[in-house]
Amino acid sequence: MKSVTETTPDSERAERAAEADNHRRSFFAKLSIALSVVIGAAMTLPGVGFVLAPIFVWPRPKWRDVGEVSKFPLGSTVLVNFQDPSPEAWAGVTAETGAWLRRSSETEFIAFSINCRHLGCPVRWLEEATLFMCPCHGGVYYEDGEVAAGPPPQALARYPVRIQNGQVQIQTSPLPLTLD
Repeated sequence: MKSVTETTPDSERAERAAEADNHRRSFFAKLSIALSVVIGAAMTLPGVGFVLAPIFVWPRPKWRDVGEVSKFPLGSTVLVNFQDPSPEAWAGVTAETGAWLRRSSETEFIAFSINCRHLGCPVRWLEEATLFMCPCHGGVYYEDGEVAAGPPPQALARYPVRIQNGQVQIQTSPLPLTLD
């Protein structure tokens, strides 16, 4: 009779098969975890990159031509249109934006943002009253852009302006926070 501690060739094979099976299961479990991490990273990283990109890549301001100097009469305030500094190929007419441009002297211009500082609604220039008016919430600005009445917390934002080769140019930036 065989003792209990003796093993038969069949039981050894069964132990080896069980050990190989455990090894295979462990391998596939680790492989599944690794693939899950890779797929999760592939799905998450583009979103993280989109959110963090503005921190690391700051877009440069661009100078945009808005017209010849002779086109703007002294003391006038006119709406000028120009292309947004960060247009997308599919943006179409939404890539256009504007500013209120005032010629204050022969060589000086002032450009105001068209957006009210309260909630960003477009302001309009009323020549007769020499005021900028926000029709949405009653914001009123003097001709120098300072707040006259209503809820706006700050004066109208200003764009830098220069004259280059007989053209009036406005320096634009993708974020209005860089204005003033």
